[in-house]
Amino acid sequence: MVDLKWWQTAVFYQIYPRSFADGNGDGIGDFIGMLEKLDHLSDLGVDALWLSPHFPSPNWDCGYDISDYTGVAPEYGTLEDFKTFLRAAHARGMRVILDLVLNHTSDQHPWFLESKSSRDNPKADWYVWMDSLRPGGEGSGVRVPPNNWQSCFDGEAWTYVPERGQYYYHYFMKQQPDLNWHNPEVRKAMWEAVRFWLDLGVDGYRLDAIGTIFENPKLTPHDVPFDLAGIRRASELARTPAEKKQIEKYWYDMFKHQWAQSGMHELMKELRAVVDEYDGDRLLVAEDENIAYLGNGNDELHLVFNFPLMRTDRITPSHVRRNQKERLTQLEALPAVRGWPCNTLGNHDTSRLHTRYCDRQHDAELARLHAALVLTLKGTPFLYNGEEIGMTDLVITDPAKLRDTMATWYYDRLVNELKVDPQEAAVRAGEMSRDKNRTPMQWSNNPNAGFAPHNVETWLPVNPNYRNGINVRDQQHNPSSLLNYYKHLLQTRKESAALLAGEYIPLHNTARDYLAFVRKSEDQTILVILNFSEKKLALDFSRTREIKGRSLQILFSSAERLKTVKPPYGLAISPFEVFIAEAQARAKT
Repeated sequence: MVDLKWWQTAVFYQIYPRSFADGNGDGIGDFIGMLEKLDHLSDLGVDALWLSPHFPSPNWDCGYDISDYTGVAPEYGTLEDFKTFLRAAHARGMRVILDLVLNHTSDQHPWFLESKSSRDNPKADWYVWMDSLRPGGEGSGVRVPPNNWQSCFDGEAWTYVPERGQYYYHYFMKQQPDLNWHNPEVRKAMWEAVRFWLDLGVDGYRLDAIGTIFENPKLTPHDVPFDLAGIRRASELARTPAEKKQIEKYWYDMFKHQWAQSGMHELMKELRAVVDEYDGDRLLVAEDENIAYLGNGNDELHLVFNFPLMRTDRITPSHVRRNQKERLTQLEALPAVRGWPCNTLGNHDTSRLHTRYCDRQHDAELARLHAALVLTLKGTPFLYNGEEIGMTDLVITDPAKLRDTMATWYYDRLVNELKVDPQEAAVRAGEMSRDKNRTPMQWSNNPNAGFAPHNVETWLPVNPNYRNGINVRDQQHNPSSLLNYYKHLLQTRKESAALLAGEYIPLHNTARDYLAFVRKSEDQTILVILNFSEKKLALDFSRTREIKGRSLQILFSSAERLKTVKPPYGLAISPFEVFIAEAQARAKT
């Protein structure tokens, strides 16, 4: 097999710490709980873990507002607990990457408390501060923000601080002030924080929201006829394709001066140089889809996510083919080293895979197809905790139980500014909230799904469908469960050189009901067929160059099949079947 880095062959699993496992009985996940569940992850067959932020935080944005980059939030445990967890993961052969939030800190971070105290403070220039730049600003007796930029979370992107008589900028909520990355002292301090965890042995970082690090220096205002609440409401009310397309353009125009500005490539090269000081091929993967962040293939990031694969209401063969053609062509064009793909269909910011892409008729079958897609395409797959048991969204319609402040802000604006009926507003806020896909992991059919003791109120409500078999313990003992399906699929992937390293070659490119492709390495050829239809198919691959003259040794199937040898013609594929077979030389008779 081609000599690949560990992160190219690994299957990653995202842990949302607050919702994964409560080890001390307070209703919040923690490192004690995560440590107790490492054997589940090892048995599942994942190779690497991505932890969403575990740092001290006021939790205005569930940990993405960090008040100490080199600590552990008390509700999760201690630094020693983290070290114990890291050692235990490594002992089981699993790597660990952390979430690195570069764009902003908490407004309770000591840096910001100093910065806002006065314009003469040594850290005065560590954040993005501005005077009012518009008529009616300073000196007029009326304070006016520098421009009409919006925060993507809670309205205006500027908050006034009397101590300085200035506004600070925040792309996210006002409790998340943006760092000034033009200041070399900021870079030095952040790189020290990066080294702190690398020195402890972490294997890399997932980089949060890197596209927001720099802003248009001219502060060019947007020309969209809405504020944030208004555009969210317009998005909900849009019905026709033309209306939806117009709203999509408005979203882009509203934030285009706050995203993807110059300076990023130089910054990513600095970060890559820091990471490359360490042995073990430490990893940088960005929460971004822009392949340009891979640089020449050697000098910036290692991976960016294939988010366009997710950007559809329904996963179809034609959508996947278009996506793969575009992404792989771009990755192969990097000047120094070919880029490596990175595929996912879910994370803590999006509806759960089982909810988002299923059709309420064939949910179980489609969930298996979508899992197989991510795990058989070329590249590094990322799974989100709970996908392996089919966890679904839980829309929380009681605003008092929402913990996503973006949703509670929106509920308030709907009711008090847009005069929407409170009952409808509660549903809308629950639907847009990220809480729905962050509910506690479902470990058993005991009360609170085994996540926390039965007499404890969990930080978010537990989805009641844990009682219906959507939990780890019930599925462990069911050979046909989704959990065991994942285990078998991951094992098949691990044992196949072609699925780990092989090229992707699409087949039958006009087929509407099924996706077929070959994964071909130097020593192995694998045929993958994903039937997205209710139809039973009869397929012929006898003329396919990579398969012609060979037999098909079945390696995996979601249908009830023996692992037998089949000819490449007259191949019967069951409705919604996942079929994986190795093309082998025919035995001489």
